[in-house]
Amino acid sequence: MKIKNISIIGLGLIGGSIAKALQKSKYDFTISAFDKPEVLEQAITENVIDSSLSSFEDAIKSDLIFLCLPVSKSIEVFESIAPKLNRNSILTDVCSVKNVFKEKWDKIDSKGIYFGGHPMTGKEKGGYKNSDSLLFENSVYILTDNLIDDSYFIDFSKIISSFGSNILHIPAKQHDVIAASVSHLPQLVSVALVNAASLKTENYNFLDLAAGGFRDMTRIASSDFSIWESIIANNKNQILTAIDKFSYDLSTLTKWISEDDYKAIHNYFENARICRDEVPQNSKGFLNPLFDLFVFVTDEPGAISKISTALFSAGINIKDMELLKIREGSGGTFRLSFESSEEVEKASDILKNIGFETA
Repeated sequence: MKIKNISIIGLGLIGGSIAKALQKSKYDFTISAFDKPEVLEQAITENVIDSSLSSFEDAIKSDLIFLCLPVSKSIEVFESIAPKLNRNSILTDVCSVKNVFKEKWDKIDSKGIYFGGHPMTGKEKGGYKNSDSLLFENSVYILTDNLIDDSYFIDFSKIISSFGSNILHIPAKQHDVIAASVSHLPQLVSVALVNAASLKTENYNFLDLAAGGFRDMTRIASSDFSIWESIIANNKNQILTAIDKFSYDLSTLTKWISEDDYKAIHNYFENARICRDEVPQNSKGFLNPLFDLFVFVTDEPGAISKISTALFSAGINIKDMELLKIREGSGGTFRLSFESSEEVEKASDILKNIGFETA
């Protein structure tokens, strides 16, 4: 592998998780980073990075640079360091808009290489303290280039794959069109829905009656606008197109309701049901479908360890695990995901034989 020295600009949730994943990978890298002094000190103390950078421009000396700042700041740093890259040095970003970087790169005279990236994963809470080496496990990592014969791209792809990610190649402009519909529009709709429902009368606060479905639909409305401002600004046209399409659908639905056209509404619901069932059922957007097994686990010490040990001994790898429901005082139901239906059947037999209830 040609890549030996890696720098990370921004050790937040994504940058910190990349650093931790790099340290645990099978490759031997020297890792440096730029961030606030207290964040760098913690990362060095935890042996997550080998050294700190006094400025983001010091990253130019590295073979590979991960740019992990908010969109507006990433663009600013990108414009500063891209023209100064050494020959064959790789610069990549992790932002949720891609075409703005491609357009800027196409206008820059640089000796280096740029690969656009967008890891489709995250947490509700950001910052280095919430970073996790397993954050990218089984997640989709979008790359805007597919230079399959380029040795540098091959090495870069191996690094991304070492995080446990599944690589998906999407051109930058197409990425932004898709992101506007499935990521940026839902954020804005969630915010609008909360504001529209936040009504009060003398006796009632409407949101006091909001149940789990409303909370699920509006969870992302709690997102920090400082993050979203630059995303909206840099994908403005695609977002406006997505809003227009959504507005048209709402107008059509309004018309059907006013005209009591319940057949059309029924078909609309049915189409949504069919499309919704096509959405991956896991939270990280797996490229390959996983197969689920539901296990009831009693509330007692060592139960999870007993499951994992039994499956490990049988050579069965759990690809994902999620606690779905807790029965107070008795235990909870877990969803275990595997690569094949055969593994599900085998795991079920093993767990039943050691006393667990499965479905």
